[in-house]
Amino acid sequence: MSSAPFGTVLTAMVTPFREDGSVDLDAVQRVARHLVDHGHDGLVISGTTGESATTTKEEDGETLAAVKDAVGDRAKLVAGVGTNDTNTSIWLAQQAAKIGADGVLLVTPYYNKPGPRGILNHFRQVVDAAELPVMLYDVPGRTGTQIAFECYEEMASWEPVVALKDAVGDFARGVRIRELGYAVYSGDDVANLGWLAHGAVGFVSVAGHVVGDRLRAMYDAFHNGDPMAALDIYTGMLPAVDAIMGAANYGATTAKASLEMLGILENRRVRSPLVELDDTELVALRAGLEAAGVLG
Repeated sequence: MSSAPFGTVLTAMVTPFREDGSVDLDAVQRVARHLVDHGHDGLVISGTTGESATTTKEEDGETLAAVKDAVGDRAKLVAGVGTNDTNTSIWLAQQAAKIGADGVLLVTPYYNKPGPRGILNHFRQVVDAAELPVMLYDVPGRTGTQIAFECYEEMASWEPVVALKDAVGDFARGVRIRELGYAVYSGDDVANLGWLAHGAVGFVSVAGHVVGDRLRAMYDAFHNGDPMAALDIYTGMLPAVDAIMGAANYGATTAKASLEMLGILENRRVRSPLVELDDTELVALRAGLEAAGVLG
């Protein structure tokens, strides 16, 4: 496998909606082009930030196809296929392969809280069905379950499983997983620079919706041997990162509101149970984006 099998700077894309609640595929393409034009060489479609818990299987396929049509081979496309139902994840993985994804993102089953044997059984079935390179996603804050290290040891021999999006936040553990052969991606914007120092090959961001160029510059500075320049870039981004990732409904809600402020989206609609940012939250978000120089 390459050192960065899915690119180095990725963002988990939002899924825009029309007034009637349907997916706005024109806006999907607009966001995808914006990201690729601003530092990204990879995109994650229908991940958590894409509100995958409330989109249908068919909508996920339409969204992936729209992104592929918009950006072609300018970026690696990773389709989110993780659910808490193995058969659904298998269906999504096979759909992603037919549409032409470069890989799939496979999160730990949420709510069910399977043990290690259950997790391995779920992952094995989806990996076999996908017939694509796989990025695992370990985010116990959302799933309620952390992937056990022995699971990583077992899956290290599974050829399609090449990468991990880590939102656990344990750098030492991440280094050990990297030593097993996984390409580790930071799954937490506030930890992006720290992960580079611990051998991560890149990021799967949310703040990248608005600071993609800076993520690229930080990555390049670090790998060009100038960690202090990388730190300066990271420090400058922090107000935006805090504003996007620090709100109670962070992720889709703040990313969409940020894109609306930049004029890339016409609205900030989300699907229930998420709700749009209120006026107080919008003021705080704008302040953070202005402090980071994202908005004038």
